[in-house]
Amino acid sequence: MALTIKTREIQYTAADGTPLIGYFAAPESTTPVAGVIVAPEWWGRNEYTEQRARELAKHGYAALAIDMYGDKKVTTAVPQASEWMMQTFEDPETIVTRASAGLATLAAQEEVNADKLAAVGFCYGGKVVLDLARSGAPLQAVVTFHGTLTPKAPAQPGKVKAEILVLHGELDSMVSLDDVAHFKQEMQAAQIEHEVIIFKGAKHGFSNPLADERAKANGVDLGYNAAAEQQGLSAMYELLKTRLGE
Repeated sequence: MALTIKTREIQYTAADGTPLIGYFAAPESTTPVAGVIVAPEWWGRNEYTEQRARELAKHGYAALAIDMYGDKKVTTAVPQASEWMMQTFEDPETIVTRASAGLATLAAQEEVNADKLAAVGFCYGGKVVLDLARSGAPLQAVVTFHGTLTPKAPAQPGKVKAEILVLHGELDSMVSLDDVAHFKQEMQAAQIEHEVIIFKGAKHGFSNPLADERAKANGVDLGYNAAAEQQGLSAMYELLKTRLGE
């Protein structure tokens, strides 16, 4: 049964001074619940990211869709998305600085049990949550959907606290199977508990029902795959249940 939820926007500021606006969703509950940050695709903190936060709340988790670009900027155009994303790569600390601010903001909410935190990321957001985990953030679980796997710096043994689940499309032309192999090597070298699930016939963006529309408008190789989306979400919720509880 889906829970009754509440939502609100939360303004917060990263250590680099960027004003950020998160979208918070939580179940109506008398006791604090586990918290999950949701890191967006390169389009920005859009309705899709907010939808995923609401779904998490209906499953019993408090969720914060985090803002990585500032002032909740969003776009549907690849050139603009690419420009904003690349700006967060200019300083190697930007991604972790802004994601850490989002995680701290989530943990500070009265609805949240700050001892039970996780992170989910889509596309660019996959890199965001993986780099956050690599930084040693207090996360119990991290899940990426068609995420960018290349690290800012490889994970170090003993630093990553999260169990990591990577959900990847076999036909993803933006994140190759070689990238996946290198990621597995990184995880094994750092002795990190992890799982990689590869969905046959799925492309980059497989979890987003708007992927085909965005692909056509921008001439990029994206594709929605309902079966992969549902299997991925089931695997995500299973890991969250295991690591965070109901």
